[in-house]
Order: sequence, then C-alpha cells, then structure tokens
Amino acid sequence: MVWMMLAGAILAEVLGTTSMKYSDGFSRLWPSLGTAVGYVIAFALLAQTLKTLSVGTAYAVWSGAGTAAIAAIGMLFLGETASAAKLIGIVLVIAGVLVLHIGGAH
Repeated sequence: MVWMMLAGAILAEVLGTTSMKYSDGFSRLWPSLGTAVGYVIAFALLAQTLKTLSVGTAYAVWSGAGTAAIAAIGMLFLGETASAAKLIGIVLVIAGVLVLHIGGAH
C-alpha cells in the first residue's frame, strides 16, 4: 500500500510540474492552480509514506522517478531534444531508484 501511495505522490508531482510548464510564470490561472494542487497532493502523499518508509528511500524514489518522468515528458511531448546524454541520465536515475528499492527500502 505504501508503494501505491508513493506512486500517487510521484504522479501528482509530475502533473504539478507539467502544469507549471504551461502556467507561463504563474500568469495563467488554471495551470497555476494545477501546479499548486499537484504539489499539495504530492507532499501530502509523500508525508504519509514517511510513516513507513525511511526518508532517504522515499525521497530518493519520489524525486528520482519524478525527474525521469519529467525528462521523458519533455522529450516526448514538449519538443525538448533527446540526446544520448539525456537518455543515459534517465537510465541512471531509474537504475539508482531500483538499487535503493532492492537494497532494503523500509
């Protein structure tokens, strides 16, 4: 259950960050509200996961998975370039998250 909650926190953070891209520096109402709601939900769910998971593991998974997802979204949907360095970086972030998870995440 805790991993589902962490997945929800990651999804909310990704949606909030994507909304921020469209907020035009918080000058557009709906994307700005989407950013705020996404981050409130993300932090609320992340806080709940910290009741069970260690802070280092939970935060590393949350931030790493969110970073990889946002980088992929940027390349796939927002016209950002997909260089070999960026792709290797995403793979390394995902590998780091997996190592933390396998290495005794509790």
